[in-house]
Amino acid sequence: MTNPPPWRATVLTLFPEMFPGPLGVSLAGRALASGLWEIEAQDIRASATDRHRSVDDTPAGGGPGMVLRADVLAAAIDAAEINPERPRLLMSPRGRPLTQARVIELAEGPGPLIVCGRFEGVDQRVIDGRGLEEVSIGDYVLSGGEIAALALIDACVRLLPGVMGKEASGTEESFSEGLLEYPQYTRPQLFEGVPIPDILTSGDHARVASWRRAQSEALTAARRPDLWAQIPPKPPNRAGRQKTPKNKTDG
Repeated sequence: MTNPPPWRATVLTLFPEMFPGPLGVSLAGRALASGLWEIEAQDIRASATDRHRSVDDTPAGGGPGMVLRADVLAAAIDAAEINPERPRLLMSPRGRPLTQARVIELAEGPGPLIVCGRFEGVDQRVIDGRGLEEVSIGDYVLSGGEIAALALIDACVRLLPGVMGKEASGTEESFSEGLLEYPQYTRPQLFEGVPIPDILTSGDHARVASWRRAQSEALTAARRPDLWAQIPPKPPNRAGRQKTPKNKTDG
């Protein structure tokens, strides 16, 4: 019985030298060197057909900047010859926000093809014709899709089997249950007059878990009301009242 091929990210970019970049060091880098995942960066410009290797042109209808040509980018996607089961992504500020749930889906699959846009964008016809899923990492504009692609790949790689040291590391963190992560503490016990909350050194694991959950709920409600609104309400307690998260710092 043969082992399945490793998770692979195929990146189409005008700057293949940007990869693996930071993905070649630390956690992702060690996993890459160990063969737990693979990355290939392909130059979109290799699919240009004229002697100047042109990849862009002026926007139809006028306007500033340049647009990636449909014929060149489509040829680059086709030349990648990826399995039809692999997702085809386009990093784009107008795409759907990348969520931890989508990251988990991508990490559990064979790995995506990721198109990194540049200039004013990509000809809509290649987005439609090649079934590109537009993905955004935030409500801001970058110079190109490469940094966004690095962020997406890193989020996926850390979830691959064997990459993180402890399985719990992937479940007790921000967004794993739709909540922001609780505050973390470590030595020294007293730092600039502020101690570690007593409950965390009590040895009572049930109380620690309860405290951490309450902290996560309080932080989410305060900082990300959009996420908090999606959390199902708790059933009423015996007194018939809803429990409201409190931002406590001690036991």
